[in-house]
Amino acid sequence: MAEIKVLIVDDETEFAATLAERLELRRMRTRVAGGADEALAIMGEGWRPDVVLLDLKMPGLDGLQTLTLLKQQDSALEVILVSGHGSTSTGMEGMQKGLFDYLLKPVDIGVVVEKIEQAYLKKTGSAQRGKD
Repeated sequence: MAEIKVLIVDDETEFAATLAERLELRRMRTRVAGGADEALAIMGEGWRPDVVLLDLKMPGLDGLQTLTLLKQQDSALEVILVSGHGSTSTGMEGMQKGLFDYLLKPVDIGVVVEKIEQAYLKKTGSAQRGKD
Protein backbone atom coordinates (compact mmCIF):
# COMPACT_ATOMS: atom_id res chain seq x y z
CA MET A 1 0.00 0.00 0.00
CA ALA A 2 1.38 3.37 -1.01
CA GLU A 3 2.07 5.92 1.68
CA ILE A 4 0.60 9.38 1.38
CA LYS A 5 3.37 11.98 1.25
CA VAL A 6 2.50 15.17 3.14
CA LEU A 7 4.46 18.42 3.18
CA ILE A 8 3.68 20.61 6.20
CA VAL A 9 4.50 24.29 5.61
CA ASP A 10 4.20 26.28 8.84
CA ASP A 11 6.46 28.72 10.69
CA GLU A 12 5.15 27.41 14.04
CA THR A 13 7.81 24.72 14.37
CA GLU A 14 6.31 22.95 17.40
CA PHE A 15 2.89 22.70 15.75
CA ALA A 16 4.42 21.43 12.50
CA ALA A 17 6.67 18.87 14.23
CA THR A 18 3.83 17.54 16.39
CA LEU A 19 1.51 17.28 13.41
CA ALA A 20 4.21 15.49 11.40
CA GLU A 21 4.72 12.96 14.23
CA ARG A 22 0.99 12.29 14.46
CA LEU A 23 0.70 11.78 10.71
CA GLU A 24 3.73 9.46 10.69
CA LEU A 25 1.92 7.31 13.28
CA ARG A 26 -0.85 7.00 10.69
CA ARG A 27 1.61 5.68 8.10
CA MET A 28 2.01 8.91 6.18
CA ARG A 29 5.43 10.14 5.09
CA THR A 30 6.02 13.77 6.04
CA ARG A 31 8.45 16.62 5.53
CA VAL A 32 8.28 19.97 7.31
CA ALA A 33 9.12 23.39 5.88
CA GLY A 34 9.18 26.64 7.86
CA GLY A 35 8.02 28.76 4.92
CA ALA A 36 7.60 29.12 1.18
CA ASP A 37 11.31 29.12 0.29
CA GLU A 38 11.98 25.92 2.21
CA ALA A 39 8.88 24.22 0.75
CA LEU A 40 9.93 25.10 -2.79
CA ALA A 41 13.48 23.90 -2.06
CA ILE A 42 12.14 20.53 -0.85
CA MET A 43 10.12 20.16 -4.03
CA GLY A 44 13.13 21.35 -6.04
CA GLU A 45 15.09 18.41 -4.59
CA GLY A 46 12.60 16.13 -6.32
CA TRP A 47 10.50 15.19 -3.27
CA ARG A 48 6.91 15.39 -4.50
CA PRO A 49 4.22 15.43 -1.83
CA ASP A 50 0.71 14.24 -2.57
CA VAL A 51 -0.80 16.80 -0.21
CA VAL A 52 0.46 20.04 1.36
CA LEU A 53 -0.79 21.39 4.69
CA LEU A 54 -0.11 25.10 4.39
CA ASP A 55 -0.24 27.82 7.04
CA LEU A 56 -1.84 31.12 6.00
CA LYS A 57 0.19 33.59 8.09
CA MET A 58 3.95 33.21 7.73
CA PRO A 59 6.87 35.62 7.52
CA GLY A 60 7.75 36.47 3.94
CA LEU A 61 5.28 34.95 1.52
CA ASP A 62 1.88 34.16 3.01
CA GLY A 63 -0.08 30.97 2.42
CA LEU A 64 -2.00 32.21 -0.63
CA GLN A 65 1.19 33.43 -2.33
CA THR A 66 2.86 30.12 -1.48
CA LEU A 67 -0.15 28.22 -2.85
CA THR A 68 0.33 29.92 -6.22
CA LEU A 69 4.03 29.00 -6.33
CA LEU A 70 3.41 25.40 -5.27
CA LYS A 71 0.75 24.97 -7.95
CA GLN A 72 3.21 26.34 -10.53
CA GLN A 73 5.64 23.57 -9.49
CA ASP A 74 2.96 20.84 -9.55
CA SER A 75 -0.54 21.70 -10.78
CA ALA A 76 -1.90 18.33 -9.57
CA LEU A 77 -0.76 19.00 -6.00
CA GLU A 78 -3.59 19.16 -3.47
CA VAL A 79 -3.22 21.88 -0.85
CA ILE A 80 -5.10 22.29 2.43
CA LEU A 81 -4.80 25.68 4.10
CA VAL A 82 -4.53 25.44 7.91
CA SER A 83 -4.73 28.68 9.85
CA GLY A 84 -5.76 30.36 13.05
CA HIS A 85 -6.29 33.63 11.20
CA GLY A 86 -8.82 32.73 8.58
CA SER A 87 -11.84 34.26 7.02
CA THR A 88 -14.43 33.21 4.48
CA SER A 89 -12.95 35.57 1.89
CA THR A 90 -9.50 34.02 2.36
CA GLY A 91 -10.95 30.55 1.88
CA MET A 92 -12.81 31.66 -1.24
CA GLU A 93 -9.69 33.28 -2.70
CA GLY A 94 -7.75 30.10 -1.97
CA MET A 95 -10.37 27.94 -3.68
CA GLN A 96 -10.09 30.12 -6.78
CA LYS A 97 -6.33 29.46 -6.75
CA GLY A 98 -6.81 25.68 -6.56
CA LEU A 99 -7.00 25.10 -2.81
CA PHE A 100 -8.50 21.72 -1.86
CA ASP A 101 -9.85 22.77 1.55
CA TYR A 102 -9.46 25.17 4.45
CA LEU A 103 -9.16 24.23 8.14
CA LEU A 104 -9.02 26.47 11.20
CA LYS A 105 -6.56 25.94 14.08
CA PRO A 106 -6.72 24.31 16.47
CA VAL A 107 -7.20 21.29 14.22
CA ASP A 108 -8.57 17.91 15.16
CA ILE A 109 -6.14 15.22 13.95
CA GLY A 110 -9.02 13.01 12.82
CA VAL A 111 -10.36 15.79 10.60
CA VAL A 112 -6.88 16.51 9.24
CA VAL A 113 -6.32 12.85 8.36
CA GLU A 114 -9.74 12.63 6.71
CA LYS A 115 -9.08 15.75 4.60
CA ILE A 116 -5.61 14.49 3.61
CA GLU A 117 -7.08 11.16 2.52
CA GLN A 118 -9.83 12.92 0.54
CA ALA A 119 -7.25 15.16 -1.15
CA TYR A 120 -5.07 12.13 -1.95
CA LEU A 121 -8.00 10.30 -3.50
CA LYS A 122 -8.83 13.35 -5.60
CA LYS A 123 -5.23 13.65 -6.77
CA THR A 124 -4.79 9.98 -7.62
CA GLY A 125 -8.35 9.23 -8.69
CA SER A 126 -8.15 6.10 -6.52
CA ALA A 127 -11.22 4.46 -5.08
CA GLN A 128 -9.28 3.55 -1.94
CA ARG A 129 -6.14 4.70 -0.14
CA GLY A 130 -2.98 3.28 -1.58
CA LYS A 131 -4.45 2.18 -4.89
CA ASP A 132 -2.33 3.23 -7.88
